[in-house]
Amino acid sequence: MNHNTERIVELDVREDVKNKLEPFQKIMEAIQSLETGDTFILHAPFKPVPLFAVMKAKGFTHEEEEIEKKHWKVTFVKRGVES
Repeated sequence: MNHNTERIVELDVREDVKNKLEPFQKIMEAIQSLETGDTFILHAPFKPVPLFAVMKAKGFTHEEEEIEKKHWKVTFVKRGVES
């Protein structure tokens, strides 16, 4: 397996949230195969603060950026679990 190729997974949950669908499960499925060094980019209609703690526990760091009103782009990078 080649570990030099970082993967980027991108997910936009803005439509789901607009339609009152809870995107948490979709997000968890999107990140389950990510390994150290991989990136997960999430587009959301608001700053998904509760998600930050969950992702941190899974070994991700994040940066958030408000692109426009009702469009946040959050970039999570898997750092691996601290041993």
